[in-house]
Amino acid sequence: MTLKERVEAFAKLGQKISNLTEDEQEMVLIRANSSNGWFDEQSVLSALKGIGVYLNQDALDTWVAAYDIPDTVTPKSVLVIMAGNIPMVGFHDALSTLISGHKLVAKISSQDTYLMPWLLETLIEIEPAFKDMITITEGRAEQIEAVIATGSDNSARYFEQYFGKYPNIIRKNRSSVAVIRGDEDKDVLAKLKDDILMYYGLGCRNISKVFIPSSFNINLLLEALEPFAIQVRMNHKYQNNYDYNKSIYLVNKVPHLDNGGIIFRESEEMVSPISVVYYEKYENGAELKQKLDEIKEKTQCVVSSDQWLAESYNFGQAQFPALHDYADGVDTLKFLIELN
Repeated sequence: MTLKERVEAFAKLGQKISNLTEDEQEMVLIRANSSNGWFDEQSVLSALKGIGVYLNQDALDTWVAAYDIPDTVTPKSVLVIMAGNIPMVGFHDALSTLISGHKLVAKISSQDTYLMPWLLETLIEIEPAFKDMITITEGRAEQIEAVIATGSDNSARYFEQYFGKYPNIIRKNRSSVAVIRGDEDKDVLAKLKDDILMYYGLGCRNISKVFIPSSFNINLLLEALEPFAIQVRMNHKYQNNYDYNKSIYLVNKVPHLDNGGIIFRESEEMVSPISVVYYEKYENGAELKQKLDEIKEKTQCVVSSDQWLAESYNFGQAQFPALHDYADGVDTLKFLIELN
């Protein structure tokens, strides 16, 4: 396949998943949820919407135009070890591998056993030429030539040990933060609901910590998020985490605030448990910059109102990255092109 044919096939995949029939959508939702209780209707539809935005013809054309991608290449077998914390989280790596002309060897997460195979099978139905370029493996992959692996800090050590001899991208734990400037009103603060609650806080782009001015009343944020905090408790797995963390804090007399669905706790730590958001105060811009610099290597993205900070996302946009918003800031497509 030429690059143009590969791009057109993915654009057709975008049209397909954006226009599923009611029966098709119901089947996808039921099977996804049966394989993972976190993958409820809201989470799966959000993920499908995000992928649909990726796979817009104009967006794809603009993305690949920024690179010197040859029409045809001598394909290399790229092992992509996928995470499963949110639905189809490994899709961008799969897309990048196939767009670059390489063969995808997909190691599917045990937490996402239905959605990713379904997505890849749908792509093959649209363009049968992809059949020889896609392999889904459950065991140990053989005859690979490059690796893209996403996991925890612990699994990264394993990946580095076993795959260090190959060209690789190995990702570790990261989380995201929000910065409040102090003059946001309730409606603006409410936009943080998607950044914090979408996918129940399981993703690396979910906000696990909020930086606030020392003079800011944190209760304003709790009140702005309260309607959405109550809704998110409808997922029993989230509810279990909320009940557990609240009980632990009460028994151990840990100071915290609670709006009925999200627990806020003042802490200098970065990664909070599910249903908990940490907050930390800053006195001025210089102190804030220092704090953000200290955690830069562990931060996936930063959000602020009206992109108050350079290279930040607007409130509500953390979960909607563009094609060129690469995980950990590492240009995956450039890495793959340079394998040739």
